[in-house]
Amino acid sequence: MQLYRFLTEDDTSAFCHKVSAALDQGWSLHGAPTYAFDAARGVMRCGQAVTKSVPGSYSPDLKLGQQ
Repeated sequence: MQLYRFLTEDDTSAFCHKVSAALDQGWSLHGAPTYAFDAARGVMRCGQAVTKSVPGSYSPDLKLGQQ
């Protein structure tokens, strides 16, 4: 099965660490990163899609971050 996650975080090193951790766990980058202004909070936000192939079948109860 192919899993998909969209990682988001404020534009700080925390975002880079979140993506690096996902890559270290076997996730692959999917597409280009995104960058947008969160007007409600007054900060820039980053996003990156990642995918991973794992055995088994999809279930909504699956904890994507633990795969």
